[in-house]
Amino acid sequence: MLADVVDFLICPVCGDGFSLGDRVLRCPQGHAFDIAKQGYVSLLTGSQTPGTADSTAMVAAREAFLGAGYFGPLAEAVAGACRTDAKVVADAGAGTGHYLSAALDRLPEAVGIALDVSKHAIRRAARAHPRLGAVVADVWRPLPIGDGMVDVVLNVFAPRNGAEFARVLGDDGVLIVVTPTSRHLEPLVERLGLLSVDDSKERRVAESLGGYFLETGQSVHEFGMTLGHGAIEAVVGMGPSAWHTEREVMRRKIMKLPETNCVTASFRMSTFQPLP
Repeated sequence: MLADVVDFLICPVCGDGFSLGDRVLRCPQGHAFDIAKQGYVSLLTGSQTPGTADSTAMVAAREAFLGAGYFGPLAEAVAGACRTDAKVVADAGAGTGHYLSAALDRLPEAVGIALDVSKHAIRRAARAHPRLGAVVADVWRPLPIGDGMVDVVLNVFAPRNGAEFARVLGDDGVLIVVTPTSRHLEPLVERLGLLSVDDSKERRVAESLGGYFLETGQSVHEFGMTLGHGAIEAVVGMGPSAWHTEREVMRRKIMKLPETNCVTASFRMSTFQPLP
């Protein structure tokens, strides 16, 4: 799968392009990065601590919940917002590759680059789609992608690096950003004491992209889900609340809920184009 995207990747040390060897990416300057047996490559460099990475447990919860199709309407909306003529789609903060895979299903001529700082997530992304190349990379640092190489950047519940997103997108590129609204996961937020979405979220998204992008569209996608205890444990375990709550404590809270629960999924999807 890396063979499909190697021409769009650049060395994080010197910025040169890569050639694909026997289980290695190598640039003309001799910098080499081993390809893991699972098919992904880590392009993290230096001793600087990378951004927060999802744990093994969080990734497993994410794969279980998304794989069950609960956020299916959102995946369809993200895929539908992509340029129909896109040839290269990058997902910054791709997780397990769920949304990128949905986009590639809609775009039969495109290839995808999944970027995430969690090697546990990228291992799963590497097998999410046959036209997807998986790379361990930190969204907060320069992305290991060449200038103007990408037609669509996806950014779903992930950090935003406006300068880098603008650099890797072509002039007609599209940035798709998805964030939860304050209604997301009602009534679980109150009943379980989950982290809530603050009212300034939309403003902070705009500020993080200001000077690089012009917003061209915005829509809210909201739908109901019927969740049992296992699904609730998964959706809590894959989100930010997992960092702040002991798993067994949360499990006991969940077990006190009814066996089935009506839960709201609510997201804001914004599209942007790079400023000239």
